Amino acid sequence: MPTEMPAEALFDIRVYYEDTDAGGVVYYANYLKFLERARTEWLRELGVFQSELRAATQRIFVVNALDMAYRKPARLDDRLTIHSRITRLGRASIHFAQAARRDGELLAEGTIQVCCVDAASLRPAEIPPEVLSILKSIQE
Repeated sequence: MPTEMPAEALFDIRVYYEDTDAGGVVYYANYLKFLERARTEWLRELGVFQSELRAATQRIFVVNALDMAYRKPARLDDRLTIHSRITRLGRASIHFAQAARRDGELLAEGTIQVCCVDAASLRPAEIPPEVLSILKSIQE
């Protein structure tokens, strides 16, 4: 893990034709894909690789709840920046605040609750201590 990570991660993504709907704007569900990619890449930067986590601990992360608000449309070829930060950590859950912006302009924002579960039973399970320690170090 890098010695110091900011409390907020930034992830850039380009809007492709496949991301848009018949109206030429980003289809609302695709924002969820963008947010997922941003969270996953942030974990990678922190040294947490989900495939390795599953193999070593039989733990996986799943989205448990979310609340989204869509403010303005994104369109084909827009470059978006996804802002992510952890707002709360539990023994088996991580709460994120995430926002999609274009040149600083807020397009969509949401809160996402991710739970750690046992890969076989899909029942809640404690976040492995080494992962929890990393997440605590960057929490606001």
